[in-house]
Amino acid sequence: MIHPTAIIAPGAELDSSVDIAPYAIIGEHVKIGAGTTVGPHAVIEGHTEIGCDNQIFQFASIGAIPQDLKFSGEVSYLKIGDRNRIREFVTIHLGTKDGGGITTIGNDNLIMAYAHVAHDCIVKDHVILANAATLAGHVEVDDYAILGGLSAVHQFARVGCHVMASGGSMIGQDIVPYAIVQGDRAKVVGLNLTGLKRRGFSSTALANIKSMYKLVFRSNLKLDEAMQKIEQEFDGSASEVITYLDFLKKSERGLAR
Repeated sequence: MIHPTAIIAPGAELDSSVDIAPYAIIGEHVKIGAGTTVGPHAVIEGHTEIGCDNQIFQFASIGAIPQDLKFSGEVSYLKIGDRNRIREFVTIHLGTKDGGGITTIGNDNLIMAYAHVAHDCIVKDHVILANAATLAGHVEVDDYAILGGLSAVHQFARVGCHVMASGGSMIGQDIVPYAIVQGDRAKVVGLNLTGLKRRGFSSTALANIKSMYKLVFRSNLKLDEAMQKIEQEFDGSASEVITYLDFLKKSERGLAR
């Protein structure tokens, strides 16, 4: 159903089951998959591809050009997966040539009112960005991470899977998986054990996560020494160990410790 007051540009590709509310605007390079709803006054533009069963609420701005002074009008992209809820006044921007040319949102995410996802970000699956959470350019947020209201993430920083960031957190460095962080500048203050238990982590996995956390954050070891001990003493085939070590090895901004 497309309301007669909505403006759909020639060239836009909409599945027949898409619902477009009054006064919404859909640009010529937009593709929207089955079951997605677009609220009143929402604007979707640019080379934007949106999957199935998404809910885009009123006044959201999706696919606008980046807020990056280096952007020079090059063709770039935004790809959004399935079953996302994008609330009022959310802004999600296209990528840039310096960041790979694409911004990516995965599946089953909740992006709450006034949140911002800047150019070239990668937001994976089951992520929650609470009200007015802000991702600067090139940020990566892994599965099941939760960023509290009014939190912000610096350019190129990474937020690991199952992280819980308290409201107002100012994240300037990489946040290791499974951690709780808070403050300005955000520091790791513990483990997100409640979230991990809710998601079915086994007692063995939780014990491994606690031990790795102690080595990295509660010992007197340097980071490379802690990583070496993890490689030597833990089951290298365990998914939580693989995830933790991979994150540590790929950190470029340094860890928030």
